[in-house]
Amino acid sequence: MDIFEKIKRNMGPLGQYQKEAHGYFAFPKLEGQIAPHMKFNGKKVLTWSLNNYLGLGNHPEVREADAKAAKDWGLAYPMGARAMSGHTAQHEELEAQLAEFEGKEAAYLMNYGYQGMVSTIDALVDRKDVIVYDSESHACILDGLRLHMGKRFVFPHNNMENLEKQLERATKWAAKDDGGILVITEGVFGMSGDVGKLDEIVALKKKFDFRLLVDDAHGFGTMGKTGAGVGEHFGVQDQIDIYFGTFAKSMALIGGFIAADREVIDYMYYNLRSQIFAKSLPMPIVIGAMKRLELLKTRPELKGKLWEITNALQGGLKAKGFNLGDTNSPVTPVMLNGTVMEAANLVMDLRENYGIFCSIVVYPVVPKGVILLRLIPTAMHNLDHVEETIKAFSEIKYKLENKLYDSEKVMKPIAQ
Repeated sequence: MDIFEKIKRNMGPLGQYQKEAHGYFAFPKLEGQIAPHMKFNGKKVLTWSLNNYLGLGNHPEVREADAKAAKDWGLAYPMGARAMSGHTAQHEELEAQLAEFEGKEAAYLMNYGYQGMVSTIDALVDRKDVIVYDSESHACILDGLRLHMGKRFVFPHNNMENLEKQLERATKWAAKDDGGILVITEGVFGMSGDVGKLDEIVALKKKFDFRLLVDDAHGFGTMGKTGAGVGEHFGVQDQIDIYFGTFAKSMALIGGFIAADREVIDYMYYNLRSQIFAKSLPMPIVIGAMKRLELLKTRPELKGKLWEITNALQGGLKAKGFNLGDTNSPVTPVMLNGTVMEAANLVMDLRENYGIFCSIVVYPVVPKGVILLRLIPTAMHNLDHVEETIKAFSEIKYKLENKLYDSEKVMKPIAQ
């Protein structure tokens, strides 16, 4: 069969909704400056869909630093990959600052978090090694696993009893070939909002010989006393062997990093293919990241405001009977029951009539019959935004339960 004919017949689990979803439910266009209120479909909406946790996306000091760096350096410098001609003192300085912040000996910058995680897994293990990972791991971890030609075992999400069983299996398997074991989990799980049980995982090191890689994309900047992440939150940062963070969330930028012992980072410098064969991060991003890290470290009130809004939003929704699952982070998943078509009509009503924009997740990302609305509170929101949102959610929940969204096709927005 012709490859193009095959993909035309099967657009994929999400692509099957392309005609109905594109431009509205999927690939929507939010316009205007990054702020609690932006424009969508020609209307002002209160947005809860941006991972701009600390509000740095439009912070005046950040904008000034970005603009000055772009003026001073342009977007081209440095040209080439780090290993060839793209290495600078500023790149090294940012790495040193990130390592110190995370309590590690060294760090290594990555152009993109997703790409970097895939390549990190590929560089760390060979066919003799065994990977054990959480079942709800992010897609970047799963894609990294696809490159692994050795054995891998999965444990149900945050199930420590089963993790121990998988470690027993992994230990026997690794011993056959003198291989090692790498455990991979997340700090904050970006869909459900709950945290990985890092304290219980590292406790298993007393019984099993393994190394731990933690993807803390949503925990970096939001969790722990200083914002150093979920490892700091549990007091086990020193027992995380490789810490991964991204700039795409709390830093409101692009790129990421890993932090670990110096020897591990030295190895990564020469074996992380996504960096060896890719152009170095442009100077404005490096300098912009240093400014953001400075604010993250010196303005604790930003994280304080984030948690004030988080607690008000989650507490208010729970008081109204909403199911938020097990979240214990700013990620706020609101779980409702309904069909994909009900979900479409509900979200259209929410956006068009209530002026509230949040992300929608339906089957196959979540089980059939589940509608997940994911809200991301930030330091830029205020308590009036929270009150407005809780009121709107109470009304759409009533409509959903009374079948006002039940239709075989996408309806026009329900009039108020």
